[in-house]
Amino acid sequence: MGQIALEGMEFFAFHGYYDEEQKIGNKYGIDLYIETDLSRAAESDELQQTVNYEVLYALALEEMKIPARLLEHIGHRIIDRVYEHFPFVQSVKISVYKFNPPLGGICKWAKVSLEK
Repeated sequence: MGQIALEGMEFFAFHGYYDEEQKIGNKYGIDLYIETDLSRAAESDELQQTVNYEVLYALALEEMKIPARLLEHIGHRIIDRVYEHFPFVQSVKISVYKFNPPLGGICKWAKVSLEK
């Protein structure tokens, strides 16, 4: 068993509960953790024996292009896409965060984490 992680991915996207947020956009971040058996890839040195993290990034990018109201929904969609492309993974954990959320004060980011 092992873990593949993509941390600190950043995107500019048009998500948010308020219509104004979906018009002006904002910067978002994603941390993605995949638990899976890495022994075959470790022995063979072949990319098709593992989870290609270039594909993981592309899946996240595609989902970030589709507006959503809630960070939870974005995370859920990305987890589903990971399992569609890599059904053999054991678990997926994701954190999705919005930089400088409109809270009326200083807050570096608002963040949700999901695991399935």
